[in-house]
Amino acid sequence: MHELVIRNGTVVTASDMFGADIGVDGGVITALAPRLSGRTEIEARGRLVIPGGIDSHCHAEQSMSGGVVNADDLFTATRSAACGGTTSVICFALQPRDGTLADIVPSYAERAKRCAVDYAFHLWVTNPTDHVLHSELPALIAAGHRSVKVFMTGKTNWLDDLALLRVLAVAREHGALVTVHAENWGIHQFLGERLKAGGFHHPKYQAVLKPAIGEREAVHRVASLAELVDAPIQIFHVSAPEAAAEIETAQRRGARVHGETCVQYLALSAADLNRPGFEAAKYVFGPAPRAAADRHALWDYLRRGVLDVVTSDHAPVNFDAADGKKRWGEDASVDQIPNGIPGVETRMSLLWSEGVATGRITPQQFVALTSTNAARTFGLAPRKGSIAIGADADLVVWDPERQDRVTNAKLHHAVDYTPYEGMVLTGWAETTLLRGQVVFHQGRYLGHEGQGRWLARDRYDWLKPSGHFPSGYDPFGQVVTHPDLH
Repeated sequence: MHELVIRNGTVVTASDMFGADIGVDGGVITALAPRLSGRTEIEARGRLVIPGGIDSHCHAEQSMSGGVVNADDLFTATRSAACGGTTSVICFALQPRDGTLADIVPSYAERAKRCAVDYAFHLWVTNPTDHVLHSELPALIAAGHRSVKVFMTGKTNWLDDLALLRVLAVAREHGALVTVHAENWGIHQFLGERLKAGGFHHPKYQAVLKPAIGEREAVHRVASLAELVDAPIQIFHVSAPEAAAEIETAQRRGARVHGETCVQYLALSAADLNRPGFEAAKYVFGPAPRAAADRHALWDYLRRGVLDVVTSDHAPVNFDAADGKKRWGEDASVDQIPNGIPGVETRMSLLWSEGVATGRITPQQFVALTSTNAARTFGLAPRKGSIAIGADADLVVWDPERQDRVTNAKLHHAVDYTPYEGMVLTGWAETTLLRGQVVFHQGRYLGHEGQGRWLARDRYDWLKPSGHFPSGYDPFGQVVTHPDLH
């Protein structure tokens, strides 16, 4: 007799689909077998049972520059996640340009005690001083923060190539994964100046300000830097097939370069920016949405595993607010409009509707893209991302046939709009369980503030270096391997 049994569902993992009951005791999965009995039982006949989603790219309650404020705090963002079938998130601890990680990480950790699902942080490095690189980062990585975020664009965030190499080297030596926002800052500055001079202020010109060529160039460059020092990286929010092609080329060379895309690049396009007035600002995010043909091309890279994680890049700023999209007014220049859209709650339904329901991907691929691959990439496996004996009972009873229209009024975030308003999606979470506790059921949030736990991460095998240095020089072991120099 188990504490909880989910009965008669079809279990879907990243590799299999099979009928089984799931027994849960003490918050973990203890049995997978027919005809189990439990003191509490959830009927899942006609439904799929999938691992809880992992959204490894989620902004909330984040310190931001220029007076822009995240609409979601760490509770409302993670409540929204739970209602969409996501049970773990990785958010960001952002280093102020004039501050240190050691000062800011404890503040984020304290605020995160309100989280409604399990959570971790990427350490966002904006100013890699010697002290940050050689004292703070190693200590924070050893304490369980096993991922680092860097930007290649943005006035207060971008790092040059030397700084990127130094961060990559520290991450490699101490066992952390570097995640990269890869766009060319010089291109953004140049085009921003020209667009402003030409009077092109409408938000739709984001599609011109942030062209695919800038993403392609940056991906090629950071992939080369990572290959030089034998450090694995993940490219965030790949939006353009040209950028995905650069990742695939690096992978064929043996470089450990991995790609993430987001549901907005699969469901929206540059045409969504072509709206009257400031309404288009609801679709301003970075990188910019691409042409419809580019959106369709990304699916091929997903099917082939070149891009192997799909996130929301939940970056909630209110539309009708002086600390949100309208921070610099409705006549702001195109490069001043705050970036970001909400999406953590709709991520999984969008991917199912656009992917599985249309036949582009299988249910198993859906599980891999929304949960299992992120667990592997960020050191959360085997505890998270799978339905297996000993794994946390983070489970979703998924209704693959349910159709419903997205309206902001039904969502559980604290944002005043959704860019997916009016879209009819197929496939929704019916019940979400966090470590065996029901936190969402049939439209109602049943969890509570502070239910989430911090996911400290140890060193994990996925990060092990390959030992290959294309320059013929190992800068860590101080060994020259160039064949012509011996």
